[in-house]
Amino acid sequence: MPIPIAHSDKIASSQAKIISQWRQGLRMGQRTLADWQSGPLAVSAVPGAGKSYSMAVAAAITIAREHLHQSRQLIIVTLTRSAAANIKDKIRSCLKELGLPPIGYSVTTIHSLALSIATKHPELSRLDLTDRTLVMPSANHKLIEDTVQKWLSQYPQSYRCLLAGESFDGEETERLRRQSVLRTEILPSLAFNAVREAKSSGLSPDDLWQLSRLYPDRYDILGISAGLYQAYQELLIASGYLDYDEMIAGALRVMADPSARRLWQQQVHAVFEDEAQDSSPLQERLLRQLAGIPDRPELLPNLIRVGDPNQAINSTFTPADPSYFRNFCQECSDFEPGSSPRLEKMEQAGRSNQIIMDAANFVLNWGNDYLQVPPKEGEDTPKRESVFWLQTIRPVSAGDAQPNPSPQDGGVELHIPSDVYESVLSIEQRLTTLFKANPTANAAILVRENRQAKFILDRLSDWHRSHPEIKLYEAGEGDRTSKLPSEILTLFQFLTRPHSPDYLKAVLKVLLDRKLIDAQDLDVLAVFPERFLYPSILETPQTPTVQRAREICCGLLESRLTLPHYQLISYLGSQLNYQSSELATADKLADRIALQTYGRSSIYSAIEVLQEIVTTEGFENIDDGSESRYTASGQVTIITMHKAKGLDWDYVFIPFLSDRIPGKLWTPQGAKFLGDFTLAEVARAKIRAHLHNQSIPTPNDAWELADYLKQGEDLRLLYVAITRAKKLLWLAAEKEAPFLWNRFNWQQGDRLQPSKPSPLFTALCKQFPQLVSK
Repeated sequence: MPIPIAHSDKIASSQAKIISQWRQGLRMGQRTLADWQSGPLAVSAVPGAGKSYSMAVAAAITIAREHLHQSRQLIIVTLTRSAAANIKDKIRSCLKELGLPPIGYSVTTIHSLALSIATKHPELSRLDLTDRTLVMPSANHKLIEDTVQKWLSQYPQSYRCLLAGESFDGEETERLRRQSVLRTEILPSLAFNAVREAKSSGLSPDDLWQLSRLYPDRYDILGISAGLYQAYQELLIASGYLDYDEMIAGALRVMADPSARRLWQQQVHAVFEDEAQDSSPLQERLLRQLAGIPDRPELLPNLIRVGDPNQAINSTFTPADPSYFRNFCQECSDFEPGSSPRLEKMEQAGRSNQIIMDAANFVLNWGNDYLQVPPKEGEDTPKRESVFWLQTIRPVSAGDAQPNPSPQDGGVELHIPSDVYESVLSIEQRLTTLFKANPTANAAILVRENRQAKFILDRLSDWHRSHPEIKLYEAGEGDRTSKLPSEILTLFQFLTRPHSPDYLKAVLKVLLDRKLIDAQDLDVLAVFPERFLYPSILETPQTPTVQRAREICCGLLESRLTLPHYQLISYLGSQLNYQSSELATADKLADRIALQTYGRSSIYSAIEVLQEIVTTEGFENIDDGSESRYTASGQVTIITMHKAKGLDWDYVFIPFLSDRIPGKLWTPQGAKFLGDFTLAEVARAKIRAHLHNQSIPTPNDAWELADYLKQGEDLRLLYVAITRAKKLLWLAAEKEAPFLWNRFNWQQGDRLQPSKPSPLFTALCKQFPQLVSK
């Protein structure tokens, strides 16, 4: 078979030989990506298909063939910084093998790319970071709180309509309760979700006002959303804030200018997008324009989008919508065979054994049938978009560099323990057997929520003490959301008021948690800060343990006198023995504080910013990109299904598969006076339906759609979890389990409730009866 790219005159013969060897080692779907030369290309890759490696090879070949350099680059866009670092390293390695320097490409996140474009043209983007502060507001951020208050003052009639709800007898206690729920829960949630959904889709407040007239309801939910959106935008500008969607919108304003668009397109040869299933409408629009051909709008863009619609697991709590990547795949599949734009499916994967692949493929077909609404007699019920994109995971060919592993025992085990305690006990016993036979293997226990992870960790503690040779690691929520701002805030407060017993005790606790001092009675040390920090000769001599704690605290205080405050965060990070990723997160935090305190920089203004971040935001860590802490040899990792995406293990255990998976949306009891739905979900569903040219006339219809989307994402999450396993997949649905995990206190002996199995688990048992444990 000819290898067209290797015969290109643009590539040296030595490089062509290496590229030819690379290509021969690629699978069929991977080769299409490596052979790409121009036009759009959609690549839908199953789990374990090796898309990251394929993208790196394709990028290196493109850089070599086109002789790309600093002035004309290949842009690779990823979802996270850690993913960017991972792909960047792979491209650098490929270029080194070709004997090329690491230039001609840029790996970035969509927000970093948008920021770069917007800040280079502030007059076009209408964004100037010298007087704007970048924020990532959560639902309880002060900006959202102020948005609600502003809306309440502007639209009292709409507020009274919400207070009345479906019915109201005028009782004062109930009125006060409704006021509290609306102001502190319902309206902040609506503002946060509706604004983010509309803004990421490119809709303005005026657009929402028009939609509210198209789809009216008794509460005018979209009208309320428009009012909140307008108030949010006004406060955003007045407060000098800038959110992430505003950055992308600013970049699009730059690209709308013909001269600026030509300038950027001349610098970009092509755009590769990874994890395209998690893209939003604004992101897709920006990448399409950036990948366009300068002064040739009739030509299709050089845009390669790689993803897996079946691994879209962020759309119910972010504006990401897998429908857009599906639409792009459909566009590419509509071209004539042999033409440049096309769709390629990477269906061969060497990660799992055949029985695990069979189980995963069954989930796809079953899930699509399970959630379709049967048509009512005499009604023409439109068919919803399927939960899963139909593509089959297939084994690799003989001789592949990553052959499919052999199954461990049966490969898949389906268990029905009596309760959650027996489930963990069964996991203990299975782990002991598995690691005794293969001490260098790795395993993971995947859960839906962190409370379940804490339960398993606690129940496995005795087992772990009996098997110290097996490492046990819980990848908790703190791995994603940093505790670093809280630590820095504690240290800053101590530096400004070292004689405060509370601040001294807090900083000693940080030092203890960081294992910089030995365990001791912190209350005794903190009760008289002066005696601890500056003991007189009349005091009882301090023990070596206390002396060590005092020396560290005095060293911290000395840094306040010798260093400018803007260098303190980096210094404190080094004193706390931060690792590389933590130091990078500390630098990110310092940059954020510098931006937000521009023109009023001091340690006290830094404390104000830190307090806001700690109380109202989730400040994300910069991951070092290393997967080894989760997949280390000889280790059992307890991790959530969401965080497990992109990882794999020899043995995967998935307990607690109750009938709440997939789970239906529910309305909090305190909000039911409005109806059996939530305003935030109804607004999001109405906006999404409009973007997909669907009509959603009533709140109940919108709630039904939101429920369908939520259950579909739950099933995709289970699919992701199942496809993490290489040799053994262990599933369990317990007969008794907690009613609500977030209220379950096993240390106090809370009782379990009867529990039904997940309908997917039941279907797997029926499809594979030989795998059910007796």
